Amino acid sequence: MKTVFVTAATAERKWYIIDAAGKPLGRVAVKVASILRGKNKPTFTPSQETGDYVIVINADKVAVTGRKRQNKMYYHHTGFPGGLKDYSFDELIDRNPVSPMEIAIRGMLPKGPLGRKLFKNVKVYAGPNHPHAAQMPIAIDL
Repeated sequence: MKTVFVTAATAERKWYIIDAAGKPLGRVAVKVASILRGKNKPTFTPSQETGDYVIVINADKVAVTGRKRQNKMYYHHTGFPGGLKDYSFDELIDRNPVSPMEIAIRGMLPKGPLGRKLFKNVKVYAGPNHPHAAQMPIAIDL
């Protein structure tokens, strides 16, 4: 019996859709990162891009527990001296509603070229509408 080695060119790709409304931020991000890596497939290869595409809708209605809306901080440095910017979860949702979800997903992917390539396979939208109906995404319930 031979071992089947699947490459990015020969991998079978599907589209999935996840509704994040009312779901915990971390739980959604873990599921999305796992699907992007391809860990839900028997042909998972750590060094290859064999995962699927994921659409996340209602990212602005994601749930966080406790006082994380006011106390959870996101940091960004402009590159200039004294340029450290910080935003709470609420401030970041007001500025860019999809940013907390994207940051959480990106943090769970590998660092380097593979992670940057995998992150291009996730599409995050603040509302319930998305332009990917032609791909016929499969709904995943968490």
